[in-house]
Amino acid sequence: MANKVVAKAGALTAQNAKLQGQPVQEKMSDFLARPNVQEWMMNAIGDKKEVQKFVSSIVSATSTNMELQSCERNSVISAALLAQSLNMSLSPQLGLCYLVPFKSKAKYDKEGNLVKQESKIATFVLGYKGYLQLAIRSGLYKDIGVSEVRDGELKSFNPFTGDIELEAISDEKVREQTPIIGYYAYLKLNNGFHKGIYWPYEKMLAHANKYSAAFNAESYKALLEGKIAEKDKWKYSSYWYSDFNGMAFKTMLRQLISKWGVMSIDMQTAYENEIKAEQEELSKSSLGIDVIDVTTVQPSENLNVGADSVAVDTETGEVLGNVPDEE
Repeated sequence: MANKVVAKAGALTAQNAKLQGQPVQEKMSDFLARPNVQEWMMNAIGDKKEVQKFVSSIVSATSTNMELQSCERNSVISAALLAQSLNMSLSPQLGLCYLVPFKSKAKYDKEGNLVKQESKIATFVLGYKGYLQLAIRSGLYKDIGVSEVRDGELKSFNPFTGDIELEAISDEKVREQTPIIGYYAYLKLNNGFHKGIYWPYEKMLAHANKYSAAFNAESYKALLEGKIAEKDKWKYSSYWYSDFNGMAFKTMLRQLISKWGVMSIDMQTAYENEIKAEQEELSKSSLGIDVIDVTTVQPSENLNVGADSVAVDTETGEVLGNVPDEE
């Protein structure tokens, strides 16, 4: 009975959209089932089972996020192709990598003529677990890890050598309730080289405030203190707001690996892709444009500008072809 009600409601919504002259958003699964899209994916990926996995990963990533469902289809496929080339699952439950939607406002020429309509663009973002997996997969690391440091656990730290003395709180329940004072990441290479870095919590907060156009430190403090109204919380859905620790872990690993570690081709690809996206985001922020990345299903005022989407072999740089149009 419930399924029939949902089906009727969906049909009614589509009918109302048509009557009002609004385009009906095609389901992602329907778009991926198009013969021309299926043919393109076969040509790009080359294996039927891999294509099925590829389609399933996109559907899994977009099914619970209304913002992703309304992104330009070619941008979703392009971002998912990067994940596929890195052999990374887009499953939100695994947390290896994500498709993050950004909003691109309409563009007009000097005469006021519309050049490009407002749209949403999907961008590939690697999670901290993805960085760990790429490091381990390279076979170059004997050990690598990252963790938060709680109050009372830090005994000493030498910023010149990276030597640190930590003593973990043995009671896990007590530890979880103890305030975080910093973050620590370390690596050991197979050749014997090892390095560790430690950032105080305040340094991480300042880093996020400076380099993420979607984050504001004062707003985050207000959010933690319960000063943000429930109806306004959707505005603070950036990963820095919703998963500060996860983003802090990722920042520590990026700082450590990029400066002291060995980066495989896959890791270089993921790293360079993220750096490019962040530079674009910061350039918009410097122009006074608000940028808020979306991780929930609520409406937003996000902005990002994407290039024309093409499929590229991430190891050779060979352009495989344009992603099928959405019509």
